[in-house]
Amino acid sequence: MITVEPVPLENLLKDAVSGYPDECCGFLYGRENTEGDRTISTIRVVNNAKDGDKRRRFAITSKDYMQAERFAQENELILLGVYHSHPDHPAIPSEHDRVAALPYFSYIIISVMLGQTDDIRSWRLNEDSQFEEETYSPFYIKQIN
Repeated sequence: MITVEPVPLENLLKDAVSGYPDECCGFLYGRENTEGDRTISTIRVVNNAKDGDKRRRFAITSKDYMQAERFAQENELILLGVYHSHPDHPAIPSEHDRVAALPYFSYIIISVMLGQTDDIRSWRLNEDSQFEEETYSPFYIKQIN
């Protein structure tokens, strides 16, 4: 299960809407308990470094990943994953998302339809390198316009 605390959730949704019609992206930080349940307490917005069409793809630089790891260490947090938006598409990972994914990370996807948040879902790779949906709790969407 993955839970996003209210403040990082609001920031994540604001980033998705403000980035529309392009994809936004950023890092997810928090804690993981012994049962594997994750709580996201902090996010960090990252510039979508994708060359070309940012409406359908996002990219995060290696420098941003290094800074993300450093931020986690300095703040005694765990880098738990990445979030990004899907403008005018469902919150379901694409094949491109799957190929770029790392095994340990959670991948939160925010669907933004016509400039408004629509759905939020989280995914992780399984042992066969296929995405499986994580239970997201609490399941609600605060409408961000």
